Amino acid sequence: MIQIVGLGLIATFLALIVKEQKPTFAFMLVVFVGCVIFLFLVDQVYEIIRMVERIAINASVNLIYVETILKIIGIAYIAEFGAQITKDAGQGAIASKIELGGKILILTMAIPILTVIIETVLGMIPGT
Repeated sequence: MIQIVGLGLIATFLALIVKEQKPTFAFMLVVFVGCVIFLFLVDQVYEIIRMVERIAINASVNLIYVETILKIIGIAYIAEFGAQITKDAGQGAIASKIELGGKILILTMAIPILTVIIETVLGMIPGT
């Protein structure tokens, strides 16, 4: 965590210094460092996914639901990352559209899971 924070702080200071002379270069620096931090965390994300899959297998949960939930989480993180970069570029309207797109994709992917939950609850109600 210290490496991530250190890299972020160094990039922030460099971006602030460079921004006055070359704003485009400063933005590119911010995007590059954001991607480097993201890539730095890929191994940890992979381990989390594997751990969740092992827990699901041990609990006899259908892996399709687990994969869908992991995809939903991935969409949320990617949409947030893209929206933040777009906001950094001063394009708040586009960032809002990225966030909206992410929410709609999440809702679309969640419908099968919501359907199963509703069917399960209805199956528990006597007389249906």
